[in-house]
Amino acid sequence: MDQRVNKDNYYLSIADAVLNRSTCLRRKYGAIIVKNDEILSTGYNGAPRGRVNCNALGYCNREQLRIPSGQRYELCRSVHAEANAIISASRRDMIGGTLYLVGRDAKTGELLHDTTSCAMCRRLIINSGIQYVVNRIGENELVVVDVQDWIRDDESLQPKAAEV
Repeated sequence: MDQRVNKDNYYLSIADAVLNRSTCLRRKYGAIIVKNDEILSTGYNGAPRGRVNCNALGYCNREQLRIPSGQRYELCRSVHAEANAIISASRRDMIGGTLYLVGRDAKTGELLHDTTSCAMCRRLIINSGIQYVVNRIGENELVVVDVQDWIRDDESLQPKAAEV
């Protein structure tokens, strides 16, 4: 009998290995972009090339300022895993591809069950031409997002005061 892991979990396991390069002190993320069963690029979260990483500094700006997770990303030193994967690939190659994303708590190593791309990374993913994003949310659980849903359900549009 064929006991091989399915393709989604195979690629998510590779993204999970990629996150081991992350230099973030809060959350570690790994991303890979795949098209036609070929890995186009990988990315993990860390400071831009040439800048000092948070793990080398020994502190996190956002932690010191007590900024909750998911807020004030502009104060973070890191480039997100999705952005790094997109930077390392050609748009023409990414069109129609799939991005796989895994996150873990940097202190405990526990799998994050709320893994999803932030609003800034969603914009990059939309412009890259990636068709699907697969997020690992449990050891054998995943969520598949059709990027067209992010285009249609634009979270950056706020209802007008009269509509509220």
